[in-house]
Amino acid sequence: MTIVIGGAWPYANGSLHLGHIAALLPGDILARYYRQKGERVLYVSGSDCNGTPISIRASQENTTVAAIADQYHREFEESFTKLGFTYDLYTRTDAPHHHQAVQQLFLQLFEKGHLYSQKVEQAYCETDKQFLPDRFVEGICPNCGAKARGDQCDNCSAILDPLDLVDKRCKICGNEPVIKETEHLYFAFSKFQRELEQFVAKAKEENRWRDNAIALTKRYLAEGVPDRAVTRDLPNGIEAPIDGFRDKKIYVWIEAVAGYLTASMEWARQHGEKLEDWWNKETIAYYIHGKDNIPFHSVIWPAILMGLNNPSLPTHMISNEYLTLEKRKLSTSQNWAVWVPYMIERYDVDSIRYFLTVNAPENRDADFSWREFIYSHNGELLGAYGNFVNRTLKFIEKSFESIVPDCEIDEVIRQQTIALYESVGVLIEEGHFKEGLEQIFHYIRGANRYFDEQQPWLQVKDNMEKALRTLATCTYICANLAQLLQPFLPFSTEKLRAILQIEAIEWQEQIIQPTHLPTITPLFERIDVARIEEEYNALVANKIDL
Repeated sequence: MTIVIGGAWPYANGSLHLGHIAALLPGDILARYYRQKGERVLYVSGSDCNGTPISIRASQENTTVAAIADQYHREFEESFTKLGFTYDLYTRTDAPHHHQAVQQLFLQLFEKGHLYSQKVEQAYCETDKQFLPDRFVEGICPNCGAKARGDQCDNCSAILDPLDLVDKRCKICGNEPVIKETEHLYFAFSKFQRELEQFVAKAKEENRWRDNAIALTKRYLAEGVPDRAVTRDLPNGIEAPIDGFRDKKIYVWIEAVAGYLTASMEWARQHGEKLEDWWNKETIAYYIHGKDNIPFHSVIWPAILMGLNNPSLPTHMISNEYLTLEKRKLSTSQNWAVWVPYMIERYDVDSIRYFLTVNAPENRDADFSWREFIYSHNGELLGAYGNFVNRTLKFIEKSFESIVPDCEIDEVIRQQTIALYESVGVLIEEGHFKEGLEQIFHYIRGANRYFDEQQPWLQVKDNMEKALRTLATCTYICANLAQLLQPFLPFSTEKLRAILQIEAIEWQEQIIQPTHLPTITPLFERIDVARIEEEYNALVANKIDL
């Protein structure tokens, strides 16, 4: 089985916040799980360094696009590494390999007759003397009345043209742009309407996409897929390799989504692999993103792949809803966000991963609050999981001179454990990460009840045979938690495998051999609940009122 996992590419124009991680974390869970099963996995992503948002940031800070892109790409790499993300290749859209591959793909689409030129009216700022990229035009969405950018309304998810906006304004200077004629290359998306309808119908039948992806995509298709301009008058990006259009840049609708394929091409080149061994009709392809990116992954990218005759179409859409913060919408402009570098400096990374998985916005918006985060850590990670491991191994340290008992384990618990691998594995593969993690923690709570009911502190005095069986069973549970939780909580499970001297990372039952345990230290430390008020007050104090 070949698994390709593509994580959405964050814009390198500002730090990552928890909303980004909530959307992207499922990709790493999938990659870790499938590798643990022994499958062939290619997990790719990168920083979007060509987008308009970076030009805006560079203009605001009176610096260069390259300086902004370099700064945040480095920060992203560091943040993802510290969060335990296991990308096979994390690259960037301003890398030479990406530019060359995108131009090659663009030429293929042109040669196959999927691109054509057309004169079009476009917003032009007479103050700044330039045609305005879509995101440089702001105004009111004609569909829902919310404030929107020229490419998309985040409120109603409509894909827009800048000219659709009411009360258009230039984002650079705030003046109203004029409308001028220019010429661009268009992609004939409309040619793929029927193929896309069949593609989405199959996805719905196989139940491999999130409901929000199916619903939004069917809505777009029902409205009819329009042809779209795929070149722009942009200050930075990839030059269109077509005579007469070399002063234009390839637009994000082709350039950025193609990153999944170009990153795979670069990885294959670096490792001496054949791309077609990874991208073929048998490939299971997961795309990980937030709901605002659904149409780009469910309509635009599949149409491009169809145009390229690439058979490796998306099979799974893992499209999370939004993460709110203290019951309010995240806002980077108002600094109403919890930034990832801050978070990983102050808190256990497994705690971050746990909270964003068990409270994931899989089917509806979910909220991050400091109260829930800290109580979740103390109550579940420390109080249930960490406590069970600690009480088991400390008891062996104290009562059995750190030697794991060598005897049969409880058969009921063994069968529950074997069944758990199967049920959690199915949930992960189907994109139900929250439910998978909840099942494991239900098992952990059952393990704590077993320990309490068996009362090994009495058994060692009254019935040593039962005491040995109890502790052997509890150690067996710990060994299997070190595997079952690995996709979700990789850092604590790595510690646990080291304690139990388990070398392999496998998705199957673990039978621990009698061993001498090292000195036992807790997997987690308690977080002082006074932090709740401290963090909330700091969040409010740093908010910017616009």
